[in-house]
Amino acid sequence: MESRHLTLLRELRDRGSVAAVAATTWRTPSAVSQQLRTAERDLGVRLVEPDGRGLRLTDEGRVLAEAALDVETALARAQARLDEFRDRLAGEVRVAALPSAIEYLAPRLLTGLRDVPIDVRLDDVDVAEEDFVGLADDYDVVIGHTVRAVPQRRRGLAIEEVVREPLDIVIPVDHRWATRRSIAPDEAIGEPWVATPPGYPFRRLLERIERAAGRPAEVVQEVRDNRVVEALVAAGVGIALLPRFTTRPNPAVRLLRLRDVDSARLVLAMARRDRAERAAVRRVIQELIAIGAGLGAGSRE
Repeated sequence: MESRHLTLLRELRDRGSVAAVAATTWRTPSAVSQQLRTAERDLGVRLVEPDGRGLRLTDEGRVLAEAALDVETALARAQARLDEFRDRLAGEVRVAALPSAIEYLAPRLLTGLRDVPIDVRLDDVDVAEEDFVGLADDYDVVIGHTVRAVPQRRRGLAIEEVVREPLDIVIPVDHRWATRRSIAPDEAIGEPWVATPPGYPFRRLLERIERAAGRPAEVVQEVRDNRVVEALVAAGVGIALLPRFTTRPNPAVRLLRLRDVDSARLVLAMARRDRAERAAVRRVIQELIAIGAGLGAGSRE
């Protein structure tokens, strides 16, 4: 039994099709199919079966796919220990992150690792909350966020809290609340809102405000980009939620604290368990946690 066969089965389980596996692993679909046949011949069991126009794992294939991550994690852990013994903390680490977090994390991360031979490759992504975990199949570290008190877990995924970041209500500078410092949910719900689309953490927080106030918000615009949100608020289109760490001073808007509702997001670092064992990946995650601790200490409410 070869580990590459197990990895192939895990990829097929996670990605759902031979074509998707081929595209991700830079192989042709015929090459992937040939490797599956080779694995079946070597293991002496049928691993895949027809499913419409594609293939799906058999029960035996699913058993082996489930075991793949344990094998991959053990191999990565052994390699990490060897690298540490030989003092070889190096390598490329691919990081995908939501823009509103990478804006304050990335400069500090790259500066902190300047003298370490780790090549961090950044990619900014903005997807719905549930879609961040899927990115861990393609990146070494994924920086996502949630407004849940406890982040959702996925088997085979290591998740670390980086920082708890307050989300504030942003209003135009000439709003009638401009001299106030905080606002209650039943007051905020009566205003028109500029919100993210459903499924995004900031929208989930708005839904929490709606429940606290006992009535729905009037959402007049749905946009993802925080800079666009800020511009619309400044123009008087509505009020919104923005993250405290990356909302720069702007004379056209004011930030207010939200009372009586847990109005913070958790910024998370996620990695597949086998990748999280790599020494370079561990170092990147440790650096992110240290950065988050410093940011959190400076923003205690």
